[in-house]
Amino acid sequence: MCRSIKTLRPPMTEEVTDDDIRAAALQYVRKISGFRKPAAHNEAVFERAVDAVTQATADLLADLRVRGAHL
Repeated sequence: MCRSIKTLRPPMTEEVTDDDIRAAALQYVRKISGFRKPAAHNEAVFERAVDAVTQATADLLADLRVRGAHL
């Protein structure tokens, strides 16, 4: 997997911003699609994928409960 995607949950990362989540989603979609920047005819589907992964990541982080973490 892409090494530039960092762990976004406590205690690995204390404060996670929306920009952090979107950047991770973008890196994921780039990695699995094989495109750094999609062609114009793929741009809409690429952006929808980034939006979906961003939302899924935000939902995951909001609902995760980490043992021993003081949240």
